[in-house]
Parts: sequence; C-alpha cells; structure tokens
Amino acid sequence: MRLIGANGEQLGVMSLQEALAKAQDAGVDLVEVAPTASPPVCRVMDFGKYKYEQAKRERLAHKKSKTSELKGMRLSPKIGEHDLQTKTRTVSGFLRDGDKVRVSMWFRGREMAHPQVGEQILRRMAQQLAEVAVVERHPLMEGRNMVMILAPKKT
Repeated sequence: MRLIGANGEQLGVMSLQEALAKAQDAGVDLVEVAPTASPPVCRVMDFGKYKYEQAKRERLAHKKSKTSELKGMRLSPKIGEHDLQTKTRTVSGFLRDGDKVRVSMWFRGREMAHPQVGEQILRRMAQQLAEVAVVERHPLMEGRNMVMILAPKKT
C-alpha cells in the first residue's frame, strides 16, 4: 500500500505491517483513504481530530447557508387600490430578502363566476414587481383559490 505521512508527505509503497508500525511510532491512526486505487492509499493521521474538524466544517457550512422560504400573501377580488399597493410593497420586501412568494386570490360565493377579475389583479401585481421578481408559476385555479408563485430575480 502507498503511505502518506501526517504532514502530507509521501512515505512510499510498503506492507501493511510496516505502515501500522509507522503509525504506532507516531502515536496516531492508519486510515485507508483510497481503497480502490492500485496500490491502496493509506494516511497516517489522528482520526478523532479529523472527524472533529470535518464536523466543525459541516456545522459552519450549514450555518452560512440560507434556505429560501415560501412566504404567502392572500388577496380578494374586491381588494381596493391602496390595499393592493400595500400588499405589493410587502411582497416586494419578501422578494428582496430572497424568499419566494405564493400569492393566492381567494374567491367566495358569486366571485367564483368571474375568475378573470382575480387573474387581472394577479397579473397587475406581477407587472408591478417585474424589476424584483419573475413569475415562477402563472395564475392558476386550485379549487376556490387562484395561485401565482413569484421568485426573486437573480442579480
């Protein structure tokens, strides 16, 4: 097997007994790094310290990663102009934070007879948010709701 030292230096090709003796002399472990290589590659290292540092790197990477949430905004076809502007500003804030937004228009009673009114409102909102958002899913009826999904634009 090919042996790599604790500092990354090549110690050459040797038998398993010789490699184990070198690892014991250094007071550390013999770890098989590439078993499928020809000859197999082993490394002299403190395995406990290696596992600890690997877990530490994973925790740090997990801490730095940001998951994109799916925020929601509900509208009604009878929404007033000012209320629509307010909700559009709120959705814009969500998108600037990097979150996706699920905008749903909910219909009640006789409002179900005119889904085009809700679709116009959703399309107008998407048009107003065009500089910060892309429409990931166009307005589509799901039961009594019309749903549109907006995603933040890549900068």
